[in-house]
Amino acid sequence: QFQLVDSGGGLVQPGDSLKLSCTTSDFALGSYTIGWFRQAPGKEREWVSCSGIRNGLTRVADSVKGRFAISRDDAGNTAYLQMNSLKPEDSAIYYCVADLYVRCDGTDEIYKYWGQGTQVTVSP
Repeated sequence: QFQLVDSGGGLVQPGDSLKLSCTTSDFALGSYTIGWFRQAPGKEREWVSCSGIRNGLTRVADSVKGRFAISRDDAGNTAYLQMNSLKPEDSAIYYCVADLYVRCDGTDEIYKYWGQGTQVTVSP
């Protein structure tokens, strides 16, 4: 069973930044569409961002546009989610995802591989 490992969460104050990481030793992330979802307590899981492979397409949800950015380091086999100007409503468990066939043009939770999740808490 292939495994994604996401990390980098923590407790920060509003306005701070965090950079989440996602890596695997089981396959080459450079060949996969990668993305991030998040789930806050009592809420449905929400798509955050994705990065395709065919044309370098990246997308972010309107709720984080201008604050969050997805990137990948194919040589290091790692994906990142840079989160700036964090708000309390960004508090959630963040999951990285990857799939060989999903395209970065939707928000469905159809990715095959999921990380275990990393907790982000934004609180004064």
